[in-house]
Amino acid sequence: MAASLYERWMRAKELLASGNAHAASVILEAIRDVEPSKGSVREALGRAYFISGRARQAEEEFTELLAIDPSNDYAYYALALCAMRRGDDDRARSHLQMARVMNPGNEEYAKAYERLQMRRYGNEESSFREQSD
Repeated sequence: MAASLYERWMRAKELLASGNAHAASVILEAIRDVEPSKGSVREALGRAYFISGRARQAEEEFTELLAIDPSNDYAYYALALCAMRRGDDDRARSHLQMARVMNPGNEEYAKAYERLQMRRYGNEESSFREQSD
């Protein structure tokens, strides 16, 4: 007997929690194909892709998640992380600012924004040092 959609969902969540993001993504892709407008599936698949080093695919899932639920602050945060991984700090900053406005008390968002600002400041400082030497 084939596993129900719920059983596959639970298995994918277990795999993701145990660090087996690739195996989770295979199951989640099949679930997404059946339930394309399910935000929880898009979020979990985006996370699985991101953890697996597939930032572009993660970004596509988080973008779809925002189309389903424009008020999802986590999707903005996740898009920021994808942009940071690709080195697009301006886009990351924009997404992080939106996530922080939507959920100002979230410490993870604040920490990510601080890391991004430190990276920016560090880059400007090192550029300044190179020019003055």
